[in-house]
Amino acid sequence: MSLKSNIANILTLIRIASIPLMVFVFFSGIENARPISAFIFIVAALTDWLDGWVAREFNQTSKLGAFLDPVADKLIVCIALLMIVQSDPTMINTLVSIVIIGREISISALREWMAELGERHQVSVIAFSKFKTILQMAGLSCMLFQDALFGIDTYMIGMISLIVASILTVWTMIIYLVKAWPYLQGGKD
Repeated sequence: MSLKSNIANILTLIRIASIPLMVFVFFSGIENARPISAFIFIVAALTDWLDGWVAREFNQTSKLGAFLDPVADKLIVCIALLMIVQSDPTMINTLVSIVIIGREISISALREWMAELGERHQVSVIAFSKFKTILQMAGLSCMLFQDALFGIDTYMIGMISLIVASILTVWTMIIYLVKAWPYLQGGKD
């Protein structure tokens, strides 16, 4: 199936292309820059769900999509975290970002290594990871938005969501490491 006819891949590429736009708007100083960048982030996050649904529903899974989708996810999350830390360099924002980015790098490397061993299935995505991702996307959306909405402190809601997501991040990393431990110890060659 060509890229032209693969809507799922096009959605993933749109998600990647939205990243520089989100960053530009965030730092532009235009009126409502934060809510607009949050809106771009939300639309990009929704394409993550949509491209997966399209790929499964219309049998548009591809090797390119399998590669690009997690790259797009990690890029948009890591860049949003960096933007938040730059705009509000608190200890909690920095620690949460370090935990989330560190886990993403570690688990990506673990999955790649396990794939080389032919054991990628041992560290496939678990339900907790999906919940963690939802909390991350919601938390980042609220923190990017920053402004109160209907009297609700969206930034604080986002921060709490991101703290819970970072706890789940550590928890899921431990689960993956426990599953991979026999291979890391050289016992399952």
